[in-house]
Amino acid sequence: MARAAFYAQSGGVTAVINASACGVIETARQHPETFSTVLAGRDGIVGALAENLIDTGMESAARVEALRHTPGGAFGSCRYKLGDLQGQRDEYLRLLEVFAAHDVGYFFYNGGGDSQDATHKVAQFSREFGYPIQAIGIPKTVDNDLPRTDCCPGFGSIAKYVATSIREAAFDVASMAATSTRIFILEVMGRHAGWVAAAGALAQRGPGDAPHLVVMPEVPFERARFMERVARSVEEHGYCAMVVSEGARYADGKFVADAGQVDRFGHTQLGGIAPAISAMINADLGIKNHWAVADYLQRSAAHLASATDVEQAYAVGQHAVELALQGANDVMTTIERLSDSPYRWTVGHAPLASVANTERVLPRAFISADGFGITEACRRYLAPLIMGEATPPYRDGLPDYVTLENHQVPKRLPERST
Repeated sequence: MARAAFYAQSGGVTAVINASACGVIETARQHPETFSTVLAGRDGIVGALAENLIDTGMESAARVEALRHTPGGAFGSCRYKLGDLQGQRDEYLRLLEVFAAHDVGYFFYNGGGDSQDATHKVAQFSREFGYPIQAIGIPKTVDNDLPRTDCCPGFGSIAKYVATSIREAAFDVASMAATSTRIFILEVMGRHAGWVAAAGALAQRGPGDAPHLVVMPEVPFERARFMERVARSVEEHGYCAMVVSEGARYADGKFVADAGQVDRFGHTQLGGIAPAISAMINADLGIKNHWAVADYLQRSAAHLASATDVEQAYAVGQHAVELALQGANDVMTTIERLSDSPYRWTVGHAPLASVANTERVLPRAFISADGFGITEACRRYLAPLIMGEATPPYRDGLPDYVTLENHQVPKRLPERST
């Protein structure tokens, strides 16, 4: 007997997370004997707790297909961490209550490390409680820090954006350096892992090309050594363009841009590495500089998405449904690299217990000896992930993205008490 599937998006969105949603919905529609519909959580897992569910079955095939090239989270995402299984069982009981009310037998959670942990906990609790549901995680994070998968959907596109942006900005700075700005700082995402910053080095095609420095969390920041390299770059090339990870830190582990506060997940609130570096340069070198924070632009640039990334994002969503058809539970879909050149890959899966609460940082073998660049091994790993253009359709000179109708499913339970 067919049962409903529940799908939710979690954490910071990407240029391609909706391609994973498309993969889930389109594949589930091919098996009406198993999936009665796909219900989506409005604003992620919060939608399940509040019984704010969207019936994707009411969306046209054309609208669903358009998700492949639409950025953001089509159903809304959230930063919400489910509590401990022992201490906050009421949240898990509420989830199962909502799932039972809507005959949900499949749980697909699309997100990063915290989301995979939540999926693992749902699988554990449902087994303990005796509720029949298959919980499958779908990887997503621009940080590229999930273990057990060769790369994370969302990363290839942000990598392409950052490499493109620093290359274009460097042309601008080089043009004006003789009489104006001589140093440019691009701040990118990456709290604990330097994958995004490292990807900026793909812009280098020859000696002297920008970025001249890449600052990553994996390499302790040393102010004097950093300044020496910046000054040398200005002397040798006339200017210096760099990519700096927001999570750059000192040898004692303190973030360079520590704002002195923590967020709801206990993460240090970062105050902005680019202006901090700029202030240091002003004080130590007195050279005119500009800085920019890519912020949401880097993770939402679907107009510059990597075709490889779009394809992989769709594939992990599709494979999640295929795994459910095979009876899988408590696993995450993965991308497995078969070769670098030619680049070949396939999909697989890994136990969620081996994924949850684990971060994959940039290996030392991927970082140059001086700590300010990447190695050829890193370039071989990164280069295929930005390949191909996935240009969206345009209308009136702008990308033509889709907004779903997002029909609300009637509630069947009393409002959740808070």
